[in-house]
Amino acid sequence: MDAKKLLRRLFDTAIAAAQPEKCVPPHLPAPPRGRTLVVGAGKASAAMARALEDHWPGPLEGIVVTRFGYRVPCERIEIIEAAHPLPDAAGLQAAERIAAAVQGLSADDLVIALISGGGSALLAAPAPGVTLADKQALGSALLKSGASISEINCVRRHLSALKGGRLGALCAPARVVALLMSDVPGDDPIDIASGPTVADPTTCADALAVLARYAIAPPPHIKDRLENGVSESVKPGDPRLARNEALLVATPQASLEAAARVAREAGLAAYILGDSIEGEAREVAKVFGGLARQVALKNEPFAPPCVLLSGGETTVTVRGAGRGGRNVEFLLSLGLTLRGLPGVFALAGDTDGVDGQEEIAGAFLGPDSLFRARSLGIDPRESLDRNDGHGFFSALGDSVLTGPTLTNVNDFRAILIEGRQ
Repeated sequence: MDAKKLLRRLFDTAIAAAQPEKCVPPHLPAPPRGRTLVVGAGKASAAMARALEDHWPGPLEGIVVTRFGYRVPCERIEIIEAAHPLPDAAGLQAAERIAAAVQGLSADDLVIALISGGGSALLAAPAPGVTLADKQALGSALLKSGASISEINCVRRHLSALKGGRLGALCAPARVVALLMSDVPGDDPIDIASGPTVADPTTCADALAVLARYAIAPPPHIKDRLENGVSESVKPGDPRLARNEALLVATPQASLEAAARVAREAGLAAYILGDSIEGEAREVAKVFGGLARQVALKNEPFAPPCVLLSGGETTVTVRGAGRGGRNVEFLLSLGLTLRGLPGVFALAGDTDGVDGQEEIAGAFLGPDSLFRARSLGIDPRESLDRNDGHGFFSALGDSVLTGPTLTNVNDFRAILIEGRQ
């Protein structure tokens, strides 16, 4: 068995299962009596727009914003590219145009919102009194803090002109159908691109608590807005959202199930340990490493050969100046936990093709990875301390490159345990 090739096939299968041309068409609503307007934001939004165009029977128009490099040509829907993970002026202008496009709709009109991971940064319209620079600074601090995506998005919703249900409210009285590709643990619509079309039960006080938890001091004008509640999001029961619907069209669980089927066809037992694993990447890796050792050495709780699959979104508290990446940080810590245990291999990567801020999806870990690194003069522990997972695996030639995948259902992790030979 070629472990590296098999693990890459599982990863590619997970990505293929979440391609918009497969996931979007079954969930399209019936055409309305009035106009059909398409809006959207996220790394998959342009590919979702193309899938919608290819299967929509009537007139169609709209604007979506996606990450630079993720453009897919469309004929009737305008595609705008902007920066991710930190917002930029292009994302701000795109958000302003989307807000203007949904003004003046009637009850006979339909808005189809194409929402996927990355939309929080790409739909970059700040709330009144908040600047783009404010959002960039707070976003950068939160991304380095170790905060969960749910906590980060709570803050984002309360500093936005469109997230936290505000885009959905602007569309009233039109009907809104949001098609969601989930990249968040738990698949909660309020956390997918920070919930632009759905009601938000969290509060300004919750956002302040997140900032305090991670010792992030907001500028005085933002602190005042949150303390006074003037940045409150749209709440459950708001009549402006009465005709809004949110449909999950792709999820991490579905992609893990697709990978599990391929593993079983290859003669391996496959176990999905969870689609919403969270926590500090290096600490999660210690738990998974301990489990892998138990399987490999004690045949418990599973008998090898088998593959352990999981998804979700871990976090990294950035302390070093390395090249980062939560999936490669997971793998580096996993390698240190396994200590070269024979017959155990792993692959971890982000299904959008970008782990951290590098155009690298993830990496492959083998029993010899730490030995090979040390032979090159690379200290694995030092690499982990510097948050330099990408530097470590790139030096070994074990980075996983996909290019833009045009989808995003969060992280994918697979640990292959061959057992005793």
